Amino acid sequence: MTQPTTLIIGGTSGMGLATARQIVAQGGHVTLVGSSADKLDAAKAEFGSAADSQQVDLRNPAAVDGLIAQIKAETRHIHGLVNTAGTFAPKPFLEHTGEDYDSYMDLNRATFLITQSVAENMKANGGGSIVNIGSMWAKQAVRATPSSAYSMAKAGLHSLTQHLAMELAEHGIRANAVSPAVVVTPIYGAFIAPDQIESTLTEAFDAFHPIGRVGRPEDVANTVTHLLSDDATWVTGAIWDVDGGVMAGLV
Repeated sequence: MTQPTTLIIGGTSGMGLATARQIVAQGGHVTLVGSSADKLDAAKAEFGSAADSQQVDLRNPAAVDGLIAQIKAETRHIHGLVNTAGTFAPKPFLEHTGEDYDSYMDLNRATFLITQSVAENMKANGGGSIVNIGSMWAKQAVRATPSSAYSMAKAGLHSLTQHLAMELAEHGIRANAVSPAVVVTPIYGAFIAPDQIESTLTEAFDAFHPIGRVGRPEDVANTVTHLLSDDATWVTGAIWDVDGGVMAGLV
């Protein structure tokens, strides 16, 4: 019998890749979706037969439709789904363009439709677990990083998570989200030079977190893999703050 898989949208870097590593280390199989051929090749080389991969531009509706068609044709049980693809480019509200707005909402559209097709697979195969990567910015505005459109998109993802939990529970499908604060990932490359992301974030935001440091992808992946697992079978509809204490109260 074919081994079930965990589909990770945005699985070639940051929190998605960290989650994939943990799943593979535990003996699981992953299917990685990403936009960069180079990153997909690197992940495939790292994981070998424990991973499949697919290059998809989530902002291209035709490409998303192609991925959905593959998911619908999949005979393997997709028992886990992690929606971690994202973009982050802070910009004042009065300077946002329609293109800026669409860059976030196009990802939400892709997430919605991909999740729908995966849920159909899960329903047909006895259930599964969905984990969405939300954001602290969906709950709290940060003056240093004005991000109204991003926050709006992530708040929508939080709400979708709760609706999925209610509607899909009867099919044995759980849906949860994690809500990270500042985590050192390539997502900040939209406005910080890649080789300066870690130093810039630690200098500017370590003290922002009551626990005293910014997060690392593994910090979030630890919670994601727990929510995917059978250790969390009574958890659904939750938005877990994985944020170094930010939502508990700012220092």
